[in-house]
Amino acid sequence: MDYADQPAHGYNNGNRAFLQSFMARGTLTLREAKPLLAAIFSLDSDSLVEPDDVTEEDLRSYISAAAEAISPFDYEIRTTQHQVTKERIWAFVNSVSDPLTQMATIRTTEETFYIKRFLDAMFVTYNTKRREVMAISSFQALESKIRKASKENVDEEGSQAQTQTQAPDKGVTPDQTQALLKSLAEEGWIARSRENFFTLTPRALMELKSWLVETYNDNALDDNDEWQPIKHCEACKEIVTIGQRCTELDCNVRIHNICEASFWASKAGVKDCPKCKTPWDGKHYVGQKVVTTTEEYLKGKRRSGVSKKRAAEPSDSEEEDQPDTSGAGSRRRRSRREAATPSESDEE
Repeated sequence: MDYADQPAHGYNNGNRAFLQSFMARGTLTLREAKPLLAAIFSLDSDSLVEPDDVTEEDLRSYISAAAEAISPFDYEIRTTQHQVTKERIWAFVNSVSDPLTQMATIRTTEETFYIKRFLDAMFVTYNTKRREVMAISSFQALESKIRKASKENVDEEGSQAQTQTQAPDKGVTPDQTQALLKSLAEEGWIARSRENFFTLTPRALMELKSWLVETYNDNALDDNDEWQPIKHCEACKEIVTIGQRCTELDCNVRIHNICEASFWASKAGVKDCPKCKTPWDGKHYVGQKVVTTTEEYLKGKRRSGVSKKRAAEPSDSEEEDQPDTSGAGSRRRRSRREAATPSESDEE
């Protein structure tokens, strides 16, 4: 059912309720918007509207009205697709203020500096020409070199802090780091994978899009000829942190996994790099798979699995304490009792 074309729609209390809910969430998907819009439509029409009756066209209509309402206040609504699930996501974004400046309003000085070092590790330290991980593990996120400023940067950051009338960076403790990472995840800035790697969420990529390019790419270099830390999908032109890369190290062509099928279909199925014409094998990755598909990682995982399995198995002493209804268990218990009880010949 299309409620976007209902008469006297205008910008009313339903639109205001939608915008307030959107602002509180920060991001919105069709799945999340359906119950919200269904409630609004139910109030407007005095009849029950089910979430399944809400269409994407309805959502786009309300988003369009919201975007028009917030534009005079330097806010905008951006949209992208999730790099793994392909789900369409809309985000409420401040189009003027620096994202890190926004974070600094609700974070301590130490937390703000940590977030910057966290991003540096993600896009510089662990994002190299050969290994474009674009993520950091939970272990790396707790390393002291990320939690605390290096000696080389103490003076620089200290002078910056003084200029901004802030206290110098003293670093954060492991407990403070874990609390901060949890908070950033709950707010929708970072996501933690099953393999315990942190990546930026679609919301963060939309908010930080321009900042990431300006901060980590060298604008003096020709993006088509020189390797740059931040690269865009050849198909959708959005930043790639999970996807595939050209086998040539000096080539900057990257493609999202979710964009691959349609992209090659548009090329008549010819899987050659559109820039350097190298055959595209789909086995050179961007993201945590750069690490998790290596033999070294898989060996460590197997060793870890064996250790966990052994740790889960009961020891000999635990086995003796467990009830065993099998005949073998009964025989073992009888033999132990017989061994512990003196025989008649021994007593004699």
